[in-house]
Amino acid sequence: MGAGVVGAALADELSVRGWTDVTVVDQGALPRPGGSSSHAPGLVFQVNSVKTMARLARYTVEKLGAMSHEGRPCFTRTGSLEVATTSERLAELHRRHGWATSWGLLSHVLDATETVDKHDLLDPSVVLGGLYVPSDGLVHAVDAVGAQLDRARRRGVRVLDRHRVLDIRTTTDSDLGANGRPRVTAVVTDQGDLPADIVVCAAGIWGPIIAGMVGVTLPLTPLAHQLAWSTPLPALDPTSEATRPILRHQGADLYLRERFDRLGVGYYGHDPIPVAPEDIEGSELDFTPDDFAPGWAGAQALIPALRDARVAEGINGLFSFTPDNLPLLGEARGVAGFWVAEAVWVTHSAGVGRAVAEWLVEGRSESFALHECDVNRFEPYQLGPVYIETKNKRNYVEVYDVLHPLDPMVELRPMRTSPFHPRHQELGGYFLEAGGYERPQWFEANAGLLGRYAVPVPNDWAARHWSPIVGAEALHTRSAVAFYDMTPLRRLEITGPGATTLLRWLTTGTVDKAVGSVTYTLLLDADGRIRSDVTVARLGADHYQIGVNSHLDLDWLTRHADAVAAPVHIAEITGATCCVGVWGPRARDLLRELTPDLAGLRYFQGRRTHIGAAPVTALRLSYVGELGYELYTTADHGLALWDALWAAGRDHDAIAAGRGAFTSLRLEKGYRAYGLDMTDEHDPYEAGLDFAVKLDDGREFVGRDALLLRAAAGPGRRLACLTIDNPVDVVMGREPVYDGTGCVGYVTSAGYGYTVGKGIAYAWLPAALAVPGREVQIGYFDERVDAVVANAPLFDPAMTRLRA
Repeated sequence: MGAGVVGAALADELSVRGWTDVTVVDQGALPRPGGSSSHAPGLVFQVNSVKTMARLARYTVEKLGAMSHEGRPCFTRTGSLEVATTSERLAELHRRHGWATSWGLLSHVLDATETVDKHDLLDPSVVLGGLYVPSDGLVHAVDAVGAQLDRARRRGVRVLDRHRVLDIRTTTDSDLGANGRPRVTAVVTDQGDLPADIVVCAAGIWGPIIAGMVGVTLPLTPLAHQLAWSTPLPALDPTSEATRPILRHQGADLYLRERFDRLGVGYYGHDPIPVAPEDIEGSELDFTPDDFAPGWAGAQALIPALRDARVAEGINGLFSFTPDNLPLLGEARGVAGFWVAEAVWVTHSAGVGRAVAEWLVEGRSESFALHECDVNRFEPYQLGPVYIETKNKRNYVEVYDVLHPLDPMVELRPMRTSPFHPRHQELGGYFLEAGGYERPQWFEANAGLLGRYAVPVPNDWAARHWSPIVGAEALHTRSAVAFYDMTPLRRLEITGPGATTLLRWLTTGTVDKAVGSVTYTLLLDADGRIRSDVTVARLGADHYQIGVNSHLDLDWLTRHADAVAAPVHIAEITGATCCVGVWGPRARDLLRELTPDLAGLRYFQGRRTHIGAAPVTALRLSYVGELGYELYTTADHGLALWDALWAAGRDHDAIAAGRGAFTSLRLEKGYRAYGLDMTDEHDPYEAGLDFAVKLDDGREFVGRDALLLRAAAGPGRRLACLTIDNPVDVVMGREPVYDGTGCVGYVTSAGYGYTVGKGIAYAWLPAALAVPGREVQIGYFDERVDAVVANAPLFDPAMTRLRA
């Protein structure tokens, strides 16, 4: 459903893979169906902070660059220039160049003279430099639709325009599929029913209406965006569509492109204009000159040739925004056979078509890692109308802003707080936001620790959302004891007679050990790639508590639960519970004063007890590499638990510590973070997690056969630990890694190790280079930072402190 650039690409990619029993429907007249594809300006800038998005864009360029429609090319390669007029923006262009290099995209940072040489219409008095990507250019969206649909038709795909979708039929409650979900059976149109066992919603700005027909919420907001065309300019060639690179001037919220003798100017600086999908009659709204006036002035300041011109025509075109600025792809959990390919701009359209086609035909995309784009990634709080519109409007405002990796959400705070939050406020917590939770990064109450510990100061970029208190808290954890709020880490409870069977089938470890045991293990796909890493605590014969990474883990477990013959119940318990990590060499002494039940608890064991009046599930675990415990209780007992610990901690020099210290300690211990250090494009051997795979217990599990093949082949790349001697050179993640002049990998997690006295960066490298002692360099803005591959973990490799 939807025959714009996404639907057309998907039909083409499905048919080339042998799926030809496919029908494409659209309410408009093809090849210009009337959605966003019909008015899209078509500029393709491939540079993106997200690797998957850059790869989707690259495939779009490669595919459409080789296609034409009725003698017209689907893509014109012009190159792109992103210009800087301030030193801050020039630094940002160096950072963006780093992303491009990390993801294998050729780009160049140019000085002011070189930038103006590339685009002679720029005012040389205002330009400081530019980022040039030679392979960028212009997609002609309507021709891309026509060309891809023509190819699909030749392979047998049926294309029906002027068909309005009225409803989607699903099985009734008495005829549910084997997985316990309703299943799609047909699409109802104004010209009759179309039977279907798989339906893909690629309706763009109308996607929420289509998804609502089967009870699925799409967190997508159509927002109006201004695009205007100038009067003819003498400096432009009226016989050639574009002879200069496409332009972006993010500092003024602008992009610009040629169209024969005119310039098109797109402007993101106006206030967001959301439009309810049910109120959309066409994808182009009336142009509002007053909103556009600052953008036109900014364009004239950058391009002197525009100063004698005026706006000849303009539109407010509707585009889709999501809460994290990423597409919505995959099969919705609530309805079997209902898939989405939504919130996709022209830049990524052909790539998304291939990704979803691979996912449908082969069960996963071989070409792209899609966990960040999975439609099921959102938690319930992110699917409320107020959150969706507020967050998507904020994303529109920030689309061209310089954003720091730690910048928190602005609106709707506080949204989620742990029971410990009042105490954190009293201690002067500096709060950021993650997963909707207010998370203290450090506590001003610990400023006095700076008299005990020497803490180096990093570079200006790494020092944002940072205080030397972060280092003091980390060092104090190593020497005494600290309390960490771990409530935001997601938790599931799995119970019932089929619980053990389900976990044996889905995890790589042996989880059905004695009650009280805890297992670190992996979830894999059928190809042996990592879907997640989880911690499984067996609290009873048929009762498990699972520490997971995201809502996708709940989705994965739930999808497989109904294949188990015995009943299984899976509950999300994060919001109903809370957790405090009590970590440090004095942790046992502190807790001994509150309960005798934990004295004999060994590493990776759990026990139920009471701390003060609070019933607690205690797990002997530590994500910071120190002796310690995770203490869980229900949310109503959280404050009582914190107060009991705090009172006992006075005699043991206990402090509260924040997320900044936690990250430093985690890196020193070499603990991986899913979504940063490894994703669904990596396997356990590459990621250094083969210890979590048990192949010798005679048990079948998802991905086992593929792992045997991978083990025999050996990894071609590895996640390596790099150390940096200069404490100023703290990198932040996603930077390119060089061996000589060539980029050989990229950084995942990074920070400073206050205990080991070195900067730490985990990075993916070719296996031949991931050898301790190997010297490499990290590209950081416009500098190269010297680093060396180190033996990991850097701290307590013998595990003596954890097992004390």
